[in-house]
Amino acid sequence: PVLDTEDAWVSVEGPVSIVELALEQKRIHYPLVEHQFVLCTVLYAIMRLSLKGVKPLSLFDSKGKNAFFKDLTSIQLLPSGDMDSNVLSIRQQFLLKVVSAAVQTLCSSQKDREVSEEEYFPFEKGKNWPTLAADLAQYLQISEDLVRRHYVCELYSYGMDHLGEE
Repeated sequence: PVLDTEDAWVSVEGPVSIVELALEQKRIHYPLVEHQFVLCTVLYAIMRLSLKGVKPLSLFDSKGKNAFFKDLTSIQLLPSGDMDSNVLSIRQQFLLKVVSAAVQTLCSSQKDREVSEEEYFPFEKGKNWPTLAADLAQYLQISEDLVRRHYVCELYSYGMDHLGEE
């Protein structure tokens, strides 16, 4: 980008401006950042929902695992569209665990006290874990419909028919 500067600023001495420093930075490889984001989201879900027995790196193939330890500015080989069926199965089980744990937490918080609809998911305001799991399914190459159907089944099994109907 072209940065126009006024004449008064041209003769100023001092440290380099933050804009110039930002322009000198190497450009990042955005798909690699997305890949890191998926791992961070998986780790956060494991922590917040207290999921036991989940090995986060098992959700990725060898190319995906190798990409985690590379510089974000480097162009890396990321997993292609063809994925091992075992990895896909592990991913599907993980997403279903996330949804089940979210619904279980929702039901336990409702039984403890009367909760308004905005506080169904007490983790953070606006954080809807089943929706997050459905969004994460796109990145992990799992059917969103499968995750949403499991969510509805969990809601019905916990007696939350009014939410399941929605």
